Formats: sequence, structure tokens, C-alpha cells
Amino acid sequence: MYEITVFVSQEEFAVLEEAVFEVEDATRWNLFEDFEAKGYRVQGIYDTEQEAIAAWTELSGIANVSGDAKVREIQDSDWKDSYKEHFKPWSIGPLHWVPVWLKGEYELPDGHEAVWLDPGMAFGTGNHGTTRLCVERLIEARERIGTDKIGSLKVIDAGCGSGILAISAKRLGFGDVTGFDNDPDAVRIAIENGELNETPDLPFSVDDLLSGFSKQPYDLVLANILAVVLIEFCETIAPVVADGGTLILSGILTHEAEKVRAAFAPLRGWKDIQIHELGEWSSVTLLA
Repeated sequence: MYEITVFVSQEEFAVLEEAVFEVEDATRWNLFEDFEAKGYRVQGIYDTEQEAIAAWTELSGIANVSGDAKVREIQDSDWKDSYKEHFKPWSIGPLHWVPVWLKGEYELPDGHEAVWLDPGMAFGTGNHGTTRLCVERLIEARERIGTDKIGSLKVIDAGCGSGILAISAKRLGFGDVTGFDNDPDAVRIAIENGELNETPDLPFSVDDLLSGFSKQPYDLVLANILAVVLIEFCETIAPVVADGGTLILSGILTHEAEKVRAAFAPLRGWKDIQIHELGEWSSVTLLA
């Protein structure tokens, strides 16, 4: 088997996260922010060197990005070990993201929960600034609302991708959690991740921002989507938040945060609007 690795820019990474759903076998790719190398990495596993190069040519062509691809041969029995070099457990507050191969040996502190990740089954490890920003805001909302009340809240993950945010919300104790994405492959992967985390009752559907909010209003809305899309659909997203609810927007480059805030601010009487930064990424939280 052959491993192909490409380092890309932050802007290219954001585009690739969307484009990867358009290739034939998205589960062969992993995209993650390499905090140690302070960069962004795209990694795939293929049977032959030619397949690996052709797959990157297809993906980079869809995303209109370029990068110096490095291909190396790995033993078929050790292909997952190439992921183990990069995927280590990490946590924010009471929530831990742990590779599935550590299940049974990873010790969780009392009262903490784990989201199990299998990068060999589906890309998306949560190890990305935009995801971290969303989870930090989720934990803040949990503390602000109270753990005794969040079980009755209605939560939706718009543009759920691999489903990590919806699963994380469920693990944190939020009750009625759903998610949608406009790409069938993304939804299939989200369902697989839900099964891996023993949350098979967590419903994911194929919908877009016009059809996905069918059970509005929602007490908490997560939208980790590109800033340009958030701005385009701001008049669709803002009204679905229940009075007293929370809207968490991410997928936003720091220099775009003020534009996103300005687009949503006049749409209703928000009680508070907060911008949080993590390196080059930002989130915008609006309290209704």
C-alpha cells in the first residue's frame, strides 16, 4: 500500500474539506491540522503509487489547489500505523477525542466522555481549529445553561460533515441532537461514526441550508461552514434559533469574522455576540 501526504495552506485546507466529499472514495483521505508542525496536512492511503497520485490529482483539481505530494510505500498490515503517528488523544474540558484503537485501555477521568475516532474508516478527527472552537463554545453553553437542563434542548449540526460535532454534543449530554449535510457521502460517514460511538439513534439526513431546518426552532444551532456560505445564508440561519437559544458559527478565517458578525447582527435582537479566535480561525457566537 502507498501513503500520499500533502502539506497545504490554511485557505487550501478549508476548500479541501468541502471538496473531499466529491471524490469517489472519501474515506481514503484524512485532513487534519498538524499542531506540532504548525501546518495543514492531507493524507491518503491507496493500493498503488499510481492510484495515490491519480487520486490527489482528482482531489486537487476539484478544489483547485496545488501541493507537493510525497508518496511512500507502507506495509499492508501496518497502514493504520501511519495514522497512529499523527492521531493522539486530545481533550477540551470533559470531552476527549480518542483513536478507536485505544478503546479499552484509555482511562477517562470520572465524569468525562470520549468520542471514538477511526481515521481508517472515515476522515475527520476533530483535530482542527474550527472544530475546537465549536466544542469550546458547546462546553460554555453547557455550563451556562446547566447540565440538568441541556437534556431537553433541541440541537442541530448544520453541514455536519463527518458528524463529530453532533456526536460531541450528544456526549456532552445535549438531548435531541440531529445533523444534516448536502452530500450523501458525508451523511453516510456521519452515520458510521455514530454507530462507532454507540449513538445509532442520532439522526443524520441529506439536506441543505434551505431544507435542513425542518423542525425549527432550535435551542442550539451549530454551523461549521465556510464564511462565504454563512454570509450568503444568514437570513435563513438566524431565524431558526429559538428565543433564548444559541447560534455557534465556525469555519471562519480570523480576517472574515467581522464580516460574519456584521451579516448576522441586524437580523434579530441578539442579547450578545462574541468572537473567539484560535490562531488563524475564529468562531462567532450569538445569543438570542
